[in-house]
Amino acid sequence: MTDQTQHSLTCNTDHGPLKGERLSVGYGETVILDDVDFHLEPGKLTVLLGPNGCGKSTLLKTLARTLSPRTGRVLLDGQDIHRQPTRAVARRLGVLPQSPNAPDGLSVRELVGLGRFPYQTLVRQWSRRDESAVTRAMEAADVSQFADRPVDSLSGGQRQRCWIAMVLAQETQWLLLDEPTTFLDLKVQVDLMELLESLCHQHGRTLLVVLHDLNLAAAYADELVLMRAGRIRYRGAPVDVFNEPALADVFGLRAQVLVDPANGRPFCVPVKGQGQQASGYAGRPTGATLTL
Repeated sequence: MTDQTQHSLTCNTDHGPLKGERLSVGYGETVILDDVDFHLEPGKLTVLLGPNGCGKSTLLKTLARTLSPRTGRVLLDGQDIHRQPTRAVARRLGVLPQSPNAPDGLSVRELVGLGRFPYQTLVRQWSRRDESAVTRAMEAADVSQFADRPVDSLSGGQRQRCWIAMVLAQETQWLLLDEPTTFLDLKVQVDLMELLESLCHQHGRTLLVVLHDLNLAAAYADELVLMRAGRIRYRGAPVDVFNEPALADVFGLRAQVLVDPANGRPFCVPVKGQGQQASGYAGRPTGATLTL
């Protein structure tokens, strides 16, 4: 990546926060999120973790304006995100849903170009700035070599990088990604997390990512948010909240938590013989923020 490209990818982090206030969200009669407060720390890679059905994807979709809360509100730059025009939000907030699909035959360049939709109007059509943004996004996601190939001809990891390039082409400060590593090989997952870490720490983006892999999250997150039953249970740096009591409380998982001597990051090794539930594990992680 050239210095010029690297500079142009950098975003100014001097913006108002993205936050949810007293969010209650549900489907039909079922309540998924129950009076949740959440703010996204600018300039950090934050990962949402929790068991299936805990509300982590629902929280992300609500922050992304895909779902409307029954009560509460989502604020972006101090304004209710659900009261702002779609294009205005899309110029500030990039969203990658779980398992996105591209139309058959769409080329990589065409897919990434869709990220410029928020800037297109009847009086403002495709411009040099749009072309430059697409080029930079493809370079950042390392998919330039596939520019003219159909998206559906690529491997799963390559396709996911193309979708990330599309979001990057929006040139937004905030990036929300729902399970971007699902169904990918471990090496591809690691490569994607390296890319997301670089976007955050080298290019000034703020990322909120839903993940399932506990160790992958602990290895790359600046901040972990652990959810259970529609509530945020723990929030903090991995070294503070990724430990045996928290994993038992949130996941019902009996595990040993060790520290990687190479980077000081925690990782877990499940204890064999999980027949007995770990939900009664006593104790509270030192330094954790526990939200009831």
